[in-house]
Amino acid sequence: VTEGGKVVWLRGQCPQNLDDGVNIDSNDPVEQTHKVMKNIAQLINEAGGEIKHLVKLVVYITDIKNREAVYKTIGQYTKGVYPVSTGLVVNSLARPEWLVEVDAIAVIPS
Repeated sequence: VTEGGKVVWLRGQCPQNLDDGVNIDSNDPVEQTHKVMKNIAQLINEAGGEIKHLVKLVVYITDIKNREAVYKTIGQYTKGVYPVSTGLVVNSLARPEWLVEVDAIAVIPS
């Protein structure tokens, strides 16, 4: 339950640069997840918040074998933050080289 504040709705973040949409040059799920989480943190900061304001994550991965690595990496960014989270294994994402995508919602207190 949230009361007041500013809701930040983030589209699915992928392992690419926010400014030019260029993919990072890595097929490693950990490196891709770091980029995704850095993007999420940057966008929340630009909206006036912090990563601690995350309230929901939806994590999409293309290979169940990457689940542990992806979630451990996300955990490095969400330490002490407890957003509700849904994880899905999908056949593919919008680009075949993407292994992970995360969409997020943050609520920045008034």
